[in-house]
Amino acid sequence: MAYPAGMGTMNISLPDALKSFVDEQVAGRGYGTSSEYVRELIRADQDRQRLRRLLLEGAASPSTAAVDDAYFDALRARAKAG
Repeated sequence: MAYPAGMGTMNISLPDALKSFVDEQVAGRGYGTSSEYVRELIRADQDRQRLRRLLLEGAASPSTAAVDDAYFDALRARAKAG
């Protein structure tokens, strides 16, 4: 079988119970193949890791301005103007 450029292959072994679960997800959720399902799981995990990293960076960054009623009033005014 030929694969598109930039697409590698990977074979994985699963216990029967996990393989059955994957097969059920493919059939019940509209995936064409188990590979599509696994790719979506990997992308979702990448997104979660990216979000976690951004949240941790934000939590570690120094505060720049107070977030109080005046801040939110100004933010609402900008949103309405814009």
